Amino acid sequence: MFRLFRLMVDSTAPSKWTPPLAMNAVSLPPLPPTLPSAEDARLAAEAGPRLVAAIGGAAPSAPRIMVGEDAVELPAVALRMLADILAQLADGKAVTVVPYDAELTTQQAADFLNISRPYVVTLLERGALPYRKVGTHRRVLFKDLLVYQGRSRIARAAALDELTAEAQELKLGY
Repeated sequence: MFRLFRLMVDSTAPSKWTPPLAMNAVSLPPLPPTLPSAEDARLAAEAGPRLVAAIGGAAPSAPRIMVGEDAVELPAVALRMLADILAQLADGKAVTVVPYDAELTTQQAADFLNISRPYVVTLLERGALPYRKVGTHRRVLFKDLLVYQGRSRIARAAALDELTAEAQELKLGY
């Protein structure tokens, strides 16, 4: 998404990219997670609010953007995703788009959950996270990580509520 936006901003020469014969999805090579430059963050901060204002709460049914001289029609959901990406870039955060059903390595899963890889392996072996093996390597579906993350947040919130209630019962001043 961001690459498309950058093409729109920086494009002065004709594109040398040609789509493959059968294109089911965008087939540009994935970008490594990289923090946006100060200029990228500035552009995102300017473009994001303008895009949100143009969307006006509901994305148009067939939005189009200009890439050089070409008008490109987008799915309405892509426009909303682009607005979200611009907001993150404006805050100086790196953005990576991951398909919902992508298989991740244990290290990628650990990075996403912000925990160690050995702890991810422990979660897999205890059955807290489903996985499959590819040879000797474990693979975890991204959607399963999202489910686990949601369950974990609910469990942490319940534990915090319980601790707060206990502290109030004991009149600990919380």
